[in-house]
Amino acid sequence: MPVRRKDARSRACLIQYNGTKLGHRYLLDAPEITIGRLVANGFVLDDDSVSRKHAKLVSAGNSVSVEDLHSSNGTFIQNKPVKTRTTLADGDILRIGNILLKFFANDNIENVFHDKIYRLATIDAGTNLFNKKYLLETLESEFRHCHIYGHPLSVIFYDLDFFKKVNDAHGHNCGDHILRESAQIVKACMRKEDLLARYGGEEFVAVLPNAKCVIAAELAERMRTAMECYTFVFEGKNINQTISMGVSDVQPAIKTAMDLLNDADRKLYQAKNSGRNRVTV
Repeated sequence: MPVRRKDARSRACLIQYNGTKLGHRYLLDAPEITIGRLVANGFVLDDDSVSRKHAKLVSAGNSVSVEDLHSSNGTFIQNKPVKTRTTLADGDILRIGNILLKFFANDNIENVFHDKIYRLATIDAGTNLFNKKYLLETLESEFRHCHIYGHPLSVIFYDLDFFKKVNDAHGHNCGDHILRESAQIVKACMRKEDLLARYGGEEFVAVLPNAKCVIAAELAERMRTAMECYTFVFEGKNINQTISMGVSDVQPAIKTAMDLLNDADRKLYQAKNSGRNRVTV
């Protein structure tokens, strides 16, 4: 039986506050998670100050505690060394070697989305959606969960049709307005657990956990219809904008998260080459 996971927004997490993965969110979605340099750990911190198997996080109900695993450089909460298993309080700074992580409890998870470090590292300023870096990290994580727990996973890749013509005819301020507003139109069609991110330019990707291809295709068609029926208004001008979409889900031939994304991208270009303003599955 596939394991049902809670909505990502209801789970406790850690946000990395320094290092190469600044702003990365680590979801605490298992009873026990080890942290260390080895790839076998639940959370991998690739830093010389972190031991190969450094610490362990233990979740029980709404409580999360941390235990040091005889690491070389120690585990600290609010700069105090962890000598026995210790419960984390909401907002605590956890130090693993030289890596700083901020703890957000279940009932405070919305604060993650207002956290300055998190937003700088993960949010696209032009659309207020997640950025490409965060998208790729999340897709990798969801792909691992897909294989571990056996739940389905789908991706929708879309872009705005003839968007260069909009910029040329009405100016880049108008284009920026349509990018922002179109993102909110599409997002309004999505489920709570889905993620929408700007891939680059006028290209966007939706990641749909626990969604088979047929569900993703229905969702994509709702998005396409919502855009087709909407009239954008900018400086007194009415502008119409459509989108082309490619939908893919995890199948035996899909071996990696990038395979899944690339397959959806190929289907997007099929939609564009077939006349645009359509969904290709």
